[in-house]
Amino acid sequence: MEQQIIKFSFKCQASCSQTKARAGVFVTPHGLVETPKFMPVGTLATVKTLTPAQLETAGAQMVLANTYHLHLQPGEGIVEQAGGLHRFMGWKGPMLTDSGGFQVFSLSQIRTITEEGVTFRSPRDGRIIKLTPERSIEIQNTLGADVIMAFDECPPYPAERSEVEAATERTYRWLKRCIDAHAHPTEQALFGIVQGGVYLDLRRAAAESLVSLDLPGYAIGGVSVGEPAELIHEIVDATAPYLPIDKPRYLMGVGTYREMVRAIAAGVDLFDCVIPTRLGRHGAALVQGERWNLKNARFREDFTPLDATCPCYGCQNFTRAYLNHLVRCKEVLGFILLSLHNVTELIRFTQRIREAILSDRFTTEFAQWLD
Repeated sequence: MEQQIIKFSFKCQASCSQTKARAGVFVTPHGLVETPKFMPVGTLATVKTLTPAQLETAGAQMVLANTYHLHLQPGEGIVEQAGGLHRFMGWKGPMLTDSGGFQVFSLSQIRTITEEGVTFRSPRDGRIIKLTPERSIEIQNTLGADVIMAFDECPPYPAERSEVEAATERTYRWLKRCIDAHAHPTEQALFGIVQGGVYLDLRRAAAESLVSLDLPGYAIGGVSVGEPAELIHEIVDATAPYLPIDKPRYLMGVGTYREMVRAIAAGVDLFDCVIPTRLGRHGAALVQGERWNLKNARFREDFTPLDATCPCYGCQNFTRAYLNHLVRCKEVLGFILLSLHNVTELIRFTQRIREAILSDRFTTEFAQWLD
């Protein structure tokens, strides 16, 4: 029998002596992802305002796109004709597609959930769309990302235990259907998603059920739907220990400083969030743990760089006064520069954490975020 080439693997390179933080390497068909790592979100096959070349310069290794949104526009068939998602958007590195489950969750007023799947009216053109586990996987197979996500039911917060329990059990049944429908298991890694709301026993049971299916990776979902930060920490702390040490762990929809540090301390490897580009488009910057509004008058005559330690194009070439001017005038360049800086900042933040874990300095260098 011909030996099959391993296209996906995860190796832990170092562990923190005082927490469960780890530094590792996730191998995919389109390259390596050095963890812990923040992943920029490119919902519609574009990280808003940024080119692939800018993302590469920012240190991005893996970017996201969304099944639901790409199905609505331009349609997975167009992406397939273009040669797949990588060629369509000009990104050569690893990619991940979300299943569309969270977007369907957000359409609570116009969707119906049954055991078969979810039926909803397209907010784009009003047509009725039925999204099932099989259809979600079919679309993701067509798009061609390296990592694809199982179709799940994301319960809201707050929600009754009975409602969360039903959604969690359905998510498991849907996962098994996703596995059966997956047409390219050697080319695309299917990650399962642990649900369970704020009920820690449900989280543990869900994690153990998913692990029994021996998937290439696992995600913790449903933790960015309105819960206070402390509950997110509790959920992650209670869930991560039940996920395999030799598989990547992905915390979905989280990209703030403290939440990432706390999750890394619990053993999480990958993160994504729309925060850096969304803030950039609203004139705000992330600067060494703080959030600054560049519209503020205090920046009008400040001729220093936004962050002198940041290697991004904006920080190396322009002043806070210039950024203030661009934002006040609503010039597109201002939003581009701030988005580029914010993405660079969060990627550098996780890179610094990785370096600290490799030298076992994590708890001392990031103590302010672990308190």
